[in-house]
Amino acid sequence: MPYTITEKILLAHTDKKSISPGDFIYARLDMALGNDITAPIAIKEFESTGARKVFDRKKIALVPDHFTPGKDRKSADQAKILQRFAIKHRIKNYFEIGRMGVEHALLPEQGIVGPGDLIIGADSHTCTYGALGAFSTGVGSTDLAAGFITGCVWLKVPETIKFVFKGRLGKWVGGKDLILHTIGDIGVDGALYKAMEFTGEVIRGLPIDDRFSMCNMAIEAGGKSGIIEPDEVTRKYIRGEGRRVKGVFFKSDKDARYCDVREYDAGKIEPQVSAPHLPSNAGPARKFKKVSVDQSVIGSCTNGRISDLRIAAKVLKGKKVNSRTRLIILPATQRIYLQAVNEGLAQIFLNAGGVFSTPSCGPCLGGHLGVLGKGEAAIATTNRNFRGRMGHPDSEVYLSNPAVAAASAIKGRIAHPDEVR
Repeated sequence: MPYTITEKILLAHTDKKSISPGDFIYARLDMALGNDITAPIAIKEFESTGARKVFDRKKIALVPDHFTPGKDRKSADQAKILQRFAIKHRIKNYFEIGRMGVEHALLPEQGIVGPGDLIIGADSHTCTYGALGAFSTGVGSTDLAAGFITGCVWLKVPETIKFVFKGRLGKWVGGKDLILHTIGDIGVDGALYKAMEFTGEVIRGLPIDDRFSMCNMAIEAGGKSGIIEPDEVTRKYIRGEGRRVKGVFFKSDKDARYCDVREYDAGKIEPQVSAPHLPSNAGPARKFKKVSVDQSVIGSCTNGRISDLRIAAKVLKGKKVNSRTRLIILPATQRIYLQAVNEGLAQIFLNAGGVFSTPSCGPCLGGHLGVLGKGEAAIATTNRNFRGRMGHPDSEVYLSNPAVAAASAIKGRIAHPDEVR
């Protein structure tokens, strides 16, 4: 029976001989993830059951990344719950301040998720790890608690939509633009409970960081997961320093069944911007030139990796941030922070008039380090622009790639990178 890569991974984590879309399965976990917002709820539920130990202390990851370093007493208490639980159960993959990062950049960097894995996380952007050829998806905190206890999760096998990208990428165009264009095409519910499989010559030539960006935003189209077949790009990444080499490289069968197939000419896709208040409000950045911005944010689990910072620095080098605009740079992990310092990127950001801050989800969810006031507008490399997402309900968030966000900081309005280079 022919299978998609998603179906193969799910089948491998059950005791079944075959599965089909729509089937309910009880699947074994390779990793269960929680952060400082969602894990405390899961921990409370875990303890309410009377459970005395976790299923596997090496297969749980706890990352305090949303409101940390603690912005107030409540956030400090949340983080403390994670720490106490991690100490009590000797959780191997607990990452304290100074060793942490934004969870969806940190776990791949640490080599604790990889090809062929089945991963759940009490965070909707857990779908990021599909870039490595894993099935990864977000769940609720109670499902996470059950995972902590049993090491398994109930799932409905999703149908798969194949997205084929042909042609050649244009200047300043990357994975963020491909996924914004895709969401603009199918809508925020266009892949509801579907696996989004990204393929084609463009995807095969895409760097791993761009693949992370694409899979990260599958949830913004309603997707259950995003996934890219692992290849030599994947293999090279997981062989990097500090990363494991093992993993199962599943691939879709040639005659696998898809509920839909979409094809795009990547050469026709320009740098994209998504306007408030949905990621699906996407269009070419050039169409938004009249939009002034009070703040530009470059970072998050979508675009806070070293390649993103290098692109932003390329645009900003020798330039100054507009006097009306704030520029906030948030490297996604401590390792990326150090790379940016050692490569001179941090100096470029500071010389331009930006703020270079510690790894954190921070302003992405309106947490801290850049909350918007009433009537303010921001351009951000984050993944969501819902009403009030980054602060006041009467503020606005525009989504873009790092080059557009950097150019916009210079101009004080949404700008194409060619305008400043």
